[in-house]
This record gives sequence, C-alpha cells and structure tokens, in this order.
Amino acid sequence: MASILTTKVAFRSLPRAPLEPKNGIVAVATRCNSTGATPKPTPETLNWTQYLAIRRQRHRWETVASVPTALFGLQGAIVYFSAQTVDFTTSIMGLDPMMFYGLATVGITGLGYLCGPIVGSSLWRISHRKTMHLIEEKDKEFHRRIVRNRVNPSAQSYNNPVPDFYGEKIGSLHQYRQWLRDQAKYRRKAQWATEEAS
Repeated sequence: MASILTTKVAFRSLPRAPLEPKNGIVAVATRCNSTGATPKPTPETLNWTQYLAIRRQRHRWETVASVPTALFGLQGAIVYFSAQTVDFTTSIMGLDPMMFYGLATVGITGLGYLCGPIVGSSLWRISHRKTMHLIEEKDKEFHRRIVRNRVNPSAQSYNNPVPDFYGEKIGSLHQYRQWLRDQAKYRRKAQWATEEAS
C-alpha cells in the first residue's frame, strides 16, 4: 500500500506537458481492439441531386454524340455517291440523278444524327460501369414518380397542351419541382374546362 502512495506522489511531482502541440504535430494515443470482426461496408447510395446531375450529363453525351455521327453519315454519303457513275439521261425513281443523290445524302446525314443518342448513351454507359446499378435503381424510382405524378393527357387541347409528359426536361430538383407545379396547373386548367363545359 505504501508503494502505491509513493507512486502517486511521484506522478504528481512530474512536470506536465503543455497542451499546445510542438511544430504542429499532436501525438495521440489510441487503443486498438482487434476482435477479428471486419466492419460492414456501408451500402452505396445515390441521392436525387447526384442522380439528376448524372441524368443531365447523360443527356449531354447523347446530344453531343449526334454531331460526329451526323458528320460521319455526311462523309460516308459523299464518298459513296461521288464514286457512282451518273447517267444524266435517265432518272432515278422519277428524279434527276443529282437531285436524288442530294436528297439521299441529306437523308443519310439525318440518319447519322438520329444514331447519335444511341452511340452517346452507349459510350456514357461504358464510362459509368461502376455506378450503373445505382443509376438504374434511381431510373426506375424516377420513372415511378413521373408516372404517379403526371397528368392524364386525355383532356389536352391546343390551348392546354400536356407539359413534359415523360419528364425529359428535368435536370435538377428545382426543375422537378417546377414540373410538379406545371402538372398541377394543367390539372386545374383541365378541371375548369370540364366545369365550364357542363
């Protein structure tokens, strides 16, 4: 018992370390208990702000990819039709050959432009493989919300068109809230029109 008391007195007489760190380094003593159990990984989640930003980015990729595919279609059509021998005395499908080749070139360029979103979406999916399962889950949930909140288009008219039926223009939470307000406004207008007709 006497040894314990002398030890306590000895510790009290030792100088205390200052609370401020020297050279910006703080020594911290930690105790590590190893129980053998590994911590459970937290499930990955994607909030709505992130999802809508990703959705907007995917739409940009699809739109931007339309330009090179249209140019590729134009170049392919020009190369193909310029290699053809043209007999100006005969018509092709009732049209002058130059008129036909010009219209065909414009058509192939348009087809290339329409293939752009497919190419852009494919490239975007390849670049976002790691998070695709999260994005697909949010896509399903977003579609369910759109279907639940969108209006019945049967009451549409020239003066009261359906506002963004598929929610394609939604790219942020602000735009989603605006979409909900537009749906409510359409419902009110449609209801007033049916009440006035009665």
